Amino acid sequence: MCAGNAPEAFALDAGRRSRPVAEETDASGPLFTAAESCPVEAITISVLDTGEPVFPPDFPPEE
Repeated sequence: MCAGNAPEAFALDAGRRSRPVAEETDASGPLFTAAESCPVEAITISVLDTGEPVFPPDFPPEE
């Protein structure tokens, strides 16, 4: 689902698992759609400079 919703941000590996194309990227509408539709809630989005969580809202910043 991730690669289908945001193909510029995710690609399928040889095992047909979705992987991010880059560790850091600008969040776009399709990226938020991919995060919201992720069946295992594996996508987190945070502000690069501060680590403030954007999605999911209760995602704790890395220490």
